[in-house]
Amino acid sequence: MAFELVIMEKTKIAGISLFIALLGLAREVTAQYNDSTFYFINYTTTGLVNRTNQGSSYTLNNSLRTGINKKNISFNNANTWIYGKQFNVLSNNDFSSAADFNVQAFFPHFYYWGLGTFDKSYSLKINHRFQTGAGIGYHLLTTKVLVINISDGILYEKGNLAIADLLGRTEYETFRNSFRLKFRLSFHEKVVLEGNNFWQPSLSYKEDYIIKSSTTLSVRLQKWLSFSSSLIYNQFNLSGRENLLLNFGLTFEKYF
Repeated sequence: MAFELVIMEKTKIAGISLFIALLGLAREVTAQYNDSTFYFINYTTTGLVNRTNQGSSYTLNNSLRTGINKKNISFNNANTWIYGKQFNVLSNNDFSSAADFNVQAFFPHFYYWGLGTFDKSYSLKINHRFQTGAGIGYHLLTTKVLVINISDGILYEKGNLAIADLLGRTEYETFRNSFRLKFRLSFHEKVVLEGNNFWQPSLSYKEDYIIKSSTTLSVRLQKWLSFSSSLIYNQFNLSGRENLLLNFGLTFEKYF
């Protein structure tokens, strides 16, 4: 039943996202970076609280992102901590950190990328997990309205689990193919819809795959302040765990 609800919610939100994207094709926006701004910092704090006669539940999501963009190369770092309880029982204590760089290729619209990540997740039963790898990306669409980007590459992953996986292991290592679809839709930089979606199957075991999806809708209140709503979905099939989080809060952002 829970799985059916997740699928229904994901389908509904995907439809809404597509509808908004189609509406936005006629709008004009400005770029995030320009000739005089090379650095970026973003702090987002969101959460959701539910209180009933039987008890209360809540989740808190804090993230810090930084970026550097110079001519043919860019570097990004992202750190996220999600903490939550349901009726006084711990449901989330999840931390992730990722660093990546992009280098413009010799061919138009192509670029090379490298990635390193570390994460630990109570909800997904991961004590710790490391990923590192590289690949190539392509800018499918780059306009003042909509940016769509795809990338693919190979990752090496090593992990330690709090429960035994489908193969009876608590420690494992594998190589994965990592495919990403990323988009950014902006209405005059006042309303921004961003999505970052990963499909990461193992190259050695078909039942071992990772799905990660993050979609954020931001409404700008001030030049440096936005109201944000985020939908985050993670599935780690090797341990049979998944989570779905919907949060609301504030984003503090600055380009300089």
